[in-house]
Parts: sequence; structure tokens; C-alpha cells
Amino acid sequence: MGLNLSFVNKTLMLWLPGLLWVLPALLVVCIDTNGSTSSVGVRPKELNVGALFTLNSAIGKAAKPALFAAIDEINSDWSVLKGTKLNLILHDTNCSGFLGTVEALQLIEKDVVAAIGPQSSGIGHIISHVVNELHVPLLSFGATDPTLSALQYPYFLRTTVSDYFQMYAAADIVEYFQWKEVIAIFVDDDYGRNGISILGDALAKNRAKISYKAALTPGATRSEMDDLLNEVNLMESRVYVVHVNPDSGLMLFSAAKSLGMMTSGYVWITTDWLPTVLDLSEALPQETMELIQGVVALRHHTPDSDGKKWFTSQWKNLKGSETSSFNSYALYAYDSVWLLARALDVFFNEGGNITFSEDPSLHDTNGSALHLTSLHVFDQGKKLLQTLLSMNFTGLTGLVRFDSEKNLINPSFDILNVGGTGVRTIGYWSNHSHLSTVAPELLYMKPPNISVSNQHLYGVIWPGEVTEKPRGWVFPNNGKPLRIAVPYRVTYEEFATKDKGPSGVRGYCIDVFEAAVNLLPYAVPHTYILYGDGRRNPMYSNIVYDVSQNVYDAAVGDITITTNRTRIVDFTQPYMESGLVVVAQVKEVKSSPWSFLRPFTWQMWCVSAAFFLFVGAVVWILEHRMNHEFRGPPSQQLITIVWFSFSTMFFAHRENTVSALGRLVLILWLWVVLIINSSYTASLTSILTVQQLTSRVKGIDSLVSSSDPIGIQDGSFAYNYLTEELNIAESRIRILKSQNDYTDMLEKGPNNGGVAAIVDELPYVELFLTSTKCNFRIVGQEFTKSGWGFVRIHLICCISLSCYMAPLKFRRLRKILDSLLPDNHKHIPITFLVFFH
Repeated sequence: MGLNLSFVNKTLMLWLPGLLWVLPALLVVCIDTNGSTSSVGVRPKELNVGALFTLNSAIGKAAKPALFAAIDEINSDWSVLKGTKLNLILHDTNCSGFLGTVEALQLIEKDVVAAIGPQSSGIGHIISHVVNELHVPLLSFGATDPTLSALQYPYFLRTTVSDYFQMYAAADIVEYFQWKEVIAIFVDDDYGRNGISILGDALAKNRAKISYKAALTPGATRSEMDDLLNEVNLMESRVYVVHVNPDSGLMLFSAAKSLGMMTSGYVWITTDWLPTVLDLSEALPQETMELIQGVVALRHHTPDSDGKKWFTSQWKNLKGSETSSFNSYALYAYDSVWLLARALDVFFNEGGNITFSEDPSLHDTNGSALHLTSLHVFDQGKKLLQTLLSMNFTGLTGLVRFDSEKNLINPSFDILNVGGTGVRTIGYWSNHSHLSTVAPELLYMKPPNISVSNQHLYGVIWPGEVTEKPRGWVFPNNGKPLRIAVPYRVTYEEFATKDKGPSGVRGYCIDVFEAAVNLLPYAVPHTYILYGDGRRNPMYSNIVYDVSQNVYDAAVGDITITTNRTRIVDFTQPYMESGLVVVAQVKEVKSSPWSFLRPFTWQMWCVSAAFFLFVGAVVWILEHRMNHEFRGPPSQQLITIVWFSFSTMFFAHRENTVSALGRLVLILWLWVVLIINSSYTASLTSILTVQQLTSRVKGIDSLVSSSDPIGIQDGSFAYNYLTEELNIAESRIRILKSQNDYTDMLEKGPNNGGVAAIVDELPYVELFLTSTKCNFRIVGQEFTKSGWGFVRIHLICCISLSCYMAPLKFRRLRKILDSLLPDNHKHIPITFLVFFH
């Protein structure tokens, strides 16, 4: 029988395309490099791959075209999966945890070998329980919650960088600028809470902390954001770390700008959500850029490569592309698909097969319409998962390889600064060298170096267009102003007393304090509280004690720094020197015609005259035998002796000395005469040019040794000093309550019910003497040295350490002491007393 060629041709035309697809599946052996044979898995014609994320979101708009592009490239390249096609099943979660769970169940019942997504960490937690039960690997390019890496979710595989590393990058930025407190603003879901928890741990390692956690409701309205920002704006810290969803983050900055929180003094650090929004457009509207001027943001670092350049050039032509540009999540989504494809190829080459079976633990109850029996277990899902974890290739995001904790190796971030109409890169962060101005891929070729000296960033333009680093904190607006006690003086009101002005106080001490406060680069809210009844000066020791008991936060006034007071409070540096002096009444000593005799006593005059005659006689004895000027009748020689002696007083002697001994005596005598003349001239000049005032009190020593009454100012510490230090009887002390008392008591004197002297501080005495017309003066020397200072609270912490802790290094001991510092007294100096036992 002849062969019907027409029938054969038609048969081949019908079956040949099918054979081309079935042929790879029929291939069950392959020849390895050594010439031996090994088994390979049966490659199906198609494999279902699920994708689960919110399509109409900043991440979804970038991920959707990237997923389609990767699927099309893989299916068009026979060498990747050897003819097996990937069928992408896309489900939209619509930013809903409930809908996301339902969509995940509907997706998995279609027997997918892997699911790509979700982008929501909250949905990721729920779906992870499902894929754990059904052994379906879940490759998430958008769920960055660090807790998803836990052992609780073995089938969850993150194909992007975890927020664990991003929070450490933010903490290193805070440490680089030496801020110690931040306020965390975050969305109150798994993504936000868990990320901020890691941030707190990272800051604690740098001896910093989150001072307040400001949580936003998912999908918060503008009014809710306004309320939250108003609350945090009343607090002390001005460093904000913002960790919210990309789709609502810009609304937060709009609220911040309307509240005046985008000006100088504020610091805004955002996680990668902000670049996720910014990168979707090649040029953002000017209104949007004005909202975020000065913001510092983190973005996933993806090294430049030919593949990335090709992807950028093809973006606008990709299927489903809705934006003019893309963000980093598009690259991670693209690499996720390629990771799965390469892993499937290895899976089949190692003998893997795609089979599903029923889960005996899943069954429908009577009347249930959930159809749980339609959910099948991927029999070799565990093997595929292990294959995925062992993959090592270079994608658009760089090297794709996982460490022992299922994290991508070499996590890194760009550090961006928004300014003008765009953003600029001010540095990079990597877990290899932390902050650097060198790209991470270049640093990987060098040894790791995270030393402080190796941390570098370019200059930042902060909000308000300032380049100087913000201080990072202010005194909180909702905090109580400093309660400052001011003595209500009735004497010497020039220093501190009550006033009718807005502050309620006035005086030199107040002016000094206000001038010091005005020099500070930040506001110091404070209110003055008068201390005293206005009828007599308050007791200054009581003011100091009340400050130590936290009745007042500080005290400003003419408060003397004494040893006893420094034991319970702290003083500032002295702003005025002070010390105790003695003031007494003085009388004028009038000059007489015989004042020229007062420089020497009569004994001195007699001795001087005797020496003059004695020297003249000695010189005559040595000269009269050989010097004719010392010869003649006895009367003439006597006159010569007297004349010569007294003429030497004025260096006017005319007689020459011939003998050597005579000249020696004359030289010595002339030296003595010179000293006598100089002393006499100085004393006489003083007597004739200075008005002499005298007092019966010569100083504190003569006052202590007498029994006369002593006056002191009301409220002065001089009372305790005189009675306790100098042991003066209290019965001798007279309290003077006004400046008029000073004058009256001194003029009366001790014999008429007054005082012999007044002991007071130097500033008061100098002010007092300016109006006394020289009737009183300071006698003796200033006998104490002190100063005036402002009072503040002083805390003393006593720590008892065991002897085995004694050899602790200072740095470790310092950390222990810092941990004991109370939060509500972090601006107050504390003295630590450490006892070793």
C-alpha cells in the first residue's frame, strides 16, 4: 500500500509545534561534563507564578512593569528554563490586610510554585503563615519589616534590603551629627512599629535614644497629622525620623510646612519611602519640592551597570508603565523574577519535579464555602526554597546572594539631601564601612573600617537653607519654665528687688543674668519669683536650701558662694568678686606747723644728731695730722667738726679728705645719709599731701579682740561667719535693716548705743561709701575671698561597687554612670560618688 504523503504532511503540521514543547519534558537524561548520565526533573510546559501587591501605589506602579518585563524576557529566552514558560498571575491587595489575605488564598489555590510579594509587611505576616503550611516560597521585594526574617517564617524570602539595616543607617547619621535624642514619626502597623523598634536599639548602641514615638494611624487624615505634629512640636527634640508609607508621606510634610516646622533648627530624616515617591517622576512639581527642602533621606543603593542603563532606557516602553521613571523597588521586583527563574532551572537540573498534594489538615466543615480543600501543598517547596537561598548571580540591584539569616549580603543605602529642584547624594551607608563618600562597591575591595575617623558625609543644606548643623533640641514649649527665685531686697535695691515691669524684678544681678541668657543660641523660658516679704531682706541661706529641695529651679541675685552652700547646690562661675571687709568711722587729722618733725621720732632725731657728731669727730681724728683744713685753734677745729658733720646731710661739705681711712668712713657715712634723706622725704611728702584719717578700729583682728558691738546687714551670711568661724559672741551682733541704720549706728559709736564697725561684703560697702562724704572707710584688709554666683540644682548619686569592679576601665565606668542619669534632669550636672567595697 502506498504512503499518503498528503496525510503525513498534515499530521506533521498539526503535531510539530506540540512536539517542540513536549520534547524538553520527555528529555530525562543528560550528559554531564565527565561523560556520565544524571537524572533531571521533568520540565512542565507552564508554571504558575503569583504576584501580590497593591497595583495603584508608589511601589506597585514601579513593580508591575518590571515584573512583566522580566517574565517576557525569561519566556522569550529558551536557554533560561529550557522551554518552560512562566505564567504570571497578578492579584491586587488594594492596601487592605483582609483583601490581601483573601487574594493570597485565591492565588495559592492555583498551584503556584512561588509567590512574589507582597509589598505590605502586615500582609506579609499573614501570608507567611499560609505559605508555611503549603510550602510555597514567598519572594517579597517590598515587605521590609525586620521581624519577617524570623525563624517563624521559613518560607518568607526577602529579595530587598531589610529595614534592620536602614535603621542602623539612620542611627549612624544621628551619631555623625552628635544628636542624642530623636522623635520617631511612624505608621502604626507592623512595618512602622517593628522598624522603629530596631531604630531604638541602634540608637542605644550610640548612647542616643528615641525621646518620643509619634504613631500615625494607617491612612491617617490631614487633621490627624496636624494634631500629631502639633504635639511633637511642643517637645524638646527637633530631630525627626519619619518612617511612614510612601503614599501618605508627602501629606505629612505638607502639614509640617503649614505649621512652620520646615524652617531652620529642624532636622528631618526619612527612610526610603520618600525617594520611592520622588524617583517615580523625572521632574516633580515645584510645590512638592518646596515641602521637603532640607530633608535627608535614605534610598536603596543599586550600583550603576550596563543592565541598569538598559532597563532605564527601556522603561517608558515597558508593558504597564505609567510613570516617567522608576524607583528601586522596580529593580528588586525584576531581580526577584530572575532569581526564581534561575532557581527553577537549577531545581529541574537537580531532579526536582513540580507536584502538588492535598493537605490532610485542610478540610471544609459542614456548610463551609471556603473550599479549603482546593489549597494544595507544593511537595518539593522546601527543596526549591533551599535552591533559592543558594543562588548567586548579579542582577540590576547588584550581587544577589543571601547570608545565613536570609538577608541579602552587602546592604547599602544612598544618603540624599533635598535642595532646590532636585536631590543630591551626600554620601553612602553600608554595613562594611558605614558612612562614606565613596560608593560601597568600591569599599568592598578594602578591609572593613567603621572607626569614627572614617565616617564622612558631604555638607548638608538643612531646612531654612542653612548649612550650619542644627542644635537638634530646644526647650520644650509644653514644659514648665524655669522657676527662678530672686531675693526681695529692701537695702541696696540696686542689686535685686521688686519692679513694676513685665518681669517683676530689676537690678544689676538681673541684668547680668538676662545678658547671659541672651547670648545662648536657644530660648530659655523662665519666670522670676520674688523671695521675701519686702519688709526686710530674706535669709539667703533659706533661698539656697529651697533650691536644693526643688522648690525653685534656680536662684538669681547677690548670692555669695560659700563652702556650706556648695555642698547642696551648684553655683555658676562668679560674676562679681566679693569678700567681707570692716567699715568704721574715721576722723580727720589736721596738719601742724611742726609736721616736718613727724617723719622721725625724737629718739630718732637724737640718735641721728649723735651719729653726725661722732662721724665728724672720727674724720677729724683721721685727717687733722696731715690735712691742713682740719688744723688751727681748738675753737676753729671744733667748728670744723660740727660744720663738716652736718654739711654731709646735704652732701655740701667742702673739706677734702686725704687719708684712705678718712675717705672710707666718709663713703660709708654718705650712704647712710642717703638712706636717711630718702626715708625722711617720703614720710614728709605723705604727711603733707594725704589727708590723714584715723579710726580706733584697725581691722578685723582689733575688732575681734575688743568687746565692742558689730553691725551686719540683715540676711547676710556674715552672721554665721562671725559667730561660727571667729567665735564672736552673738550678743555683740547688731542686725541693720536699712542703709540709714549703717550711718546712724556708726555715728553713735559703741558708747552711745551704736556699733564700733560694720562687717559686710565689699560690693555693698563700696555702694555705701559713695554717699557718706568720706566719714567712713574700709579699715584693714579684706579677710575673706568669695564671689557672687547664680544657684542651680545639684544632684549627687552614690554608687557602691564591689572590689572586683575596681579595675574597670574608665570608659566602661562612664557608661555605667551615664545610664544612671535621670531623664528629667539630663541638663543638670550630677556628681557621682563611687565607693568600692
